[in-house]
Amino acid sequence: MNPVQLTPLRLAGLADVPHALPYQGSKRRLAHAIVPLLPADTERLLEPFAGSAAVSLAARHLKIGGTAWFSDINAPLIGLWQRILDDPYELADAYGGMWVKQRADPSAHFLAVRAEFNEQHAPHHLLYLLARCVKAAVRYNSDGDFNQGVDHRRLGVRPDLMRSRLVRASATLAGSRASVADYRDVLARATVRDVVYLDPPYQGVSAARDHRYVAGLPRSEFLTAMIAAVASGTSFLASYDGRTGDRVYGEPLPADLGLLHLHLDAGVSAQATLNGSAAATVESLYVSPALVGRLGGADAVIRRISGCSRVGQSATVRACR
Repeated sequence: MNPVQLTPLRLAGLADVPHALPYQGSKRRLAHAIVPLLPADTERLLEPFAGSAAVSLAARHLKIGGTAWFSDINAPLIGLWQRILDDPYELADAYGGMWVKQRADPSAHFLAVRAEFNEQHAPHHLLYLLARCVKAAVRYNSDGDFNQGVDHRRLGVRPDLMRSRLVRASATLAGSRASVADYRDVLARATVRDVVYLDPPYQGVSAARDHRYVAGLPRSEFLTAMIAAVASGTSFLASYDGRTGDRVYGEPLPADLGLLHLHLDAGVSAQATLNGSAAATVESLYVSPALVGRLGGADAVIRRISGCSRVGQSATVRACR
């Protein structure tokens, strides 16, 4: 069966979600489709490919679920999140000092901070690098060192604005947990009242170690994990493939997994905009059988996202307004 095409409704309640980290690949837009799929009895939202923790922030902002546990195998990134949770004011002070110090020679200062981060992995260094690097995109060399270049067009988020974002994000995530963990361990620890949101690296960059990620994600490994999660009755959502314009990212997950496959309109690609085009992005979202059941069936899932039900056998649903 072809994927159901959906244009998610925009949730007014997510208009003012605080986002602490500029991070390429963030699921801020898709949070409007993902958060409505968290059942009312959700005990924890587990987000094992944390990145900017956009889905956890959106869920906690709307007070959906009891708490959030977001994790990643990128230890410095989790170290930054731990500092945001524990002491956003101190982190804001450290960032502000680096931001002011860059004025004399922004490019040289960026390179100095990057070198220091690669030696020490200090959270405030990573925050500064994310705010100042090209496209807010993390890049690593073959030795695992951060090697993305500086954006010469801007100086990064102002200290006062960064402080506000960090403090508000910390308050929103109060009581949540951040840890270094493999996604398979997170899936194995999910209870029947948890929901796991998985946002692994795009296919095509996942078969081996890639400069955009600290580790690769072989497709065969991910499929094995999905099979086990379905068999154990785990409620999960997975973003795994999609397209931007004519560029396709990866193969769909096998139909015999029994997942509900949705194609979500994610709007105009930020990368395409930077390149001077207006290519639209469509992202796949897979919903596990256990979660579909908790939500009352496939049509109930579709209504939660788009406000519409499927009509007859139509595979395309547009938002009802």
